[in-house]
Amino acid sequence: MNQEITSLSPPQAYEFLKENQGAVLIDVRSSMEFLFVGHAMGSVHVPWIDEPDWVVNPDFITEVRKVMLGGIGVGAHEGDAPVVLICRSGKRSLEAGKLLISNEFSEVYNVSEGFEGVLDETHHRSSLGGWRFHGLPWEQC
Repeated sequence: MNQEITSLSPPQAYEFLKENQGAVLIDVRSSMEFLFVGHAMGSVHVPWIDEPDWVVNPDFITEVRKVMLGGIGVGAHEGDAPVVLICRSGKRSLEAGKLLISNEFSEVYNVSEGFEGVLDETHHRSSLGGWRFHGLPWEQC
């Protein structure tokens, strides 16, 4: 049982998800980010921090468990399916992953650059890293 969060670059996460059909990609950004900025194709939205209060979602663990119990992440594997978390730049998803590990999720991964990556020198995202920067499949509502 893995008791640490494994960091994956966006291309590594994409390959991991392709090779592990039971794995679930969970986007932990706010609802507005998920809908309007865009999100990785196939990701499931479970916000870590969301409007209107901008506090940690008190139901985060329960909502992730519901995703797992709802058939996503269920397959020919022992124990929990792998959970891959993504946020904007990899910081919120890392915090969310720590909570999952402390609540007995056995295999948790963090997309280290997130969906948009860090800010560049002109305060723009998606120019130094992130899911979109690497040209991986994504969609927007």
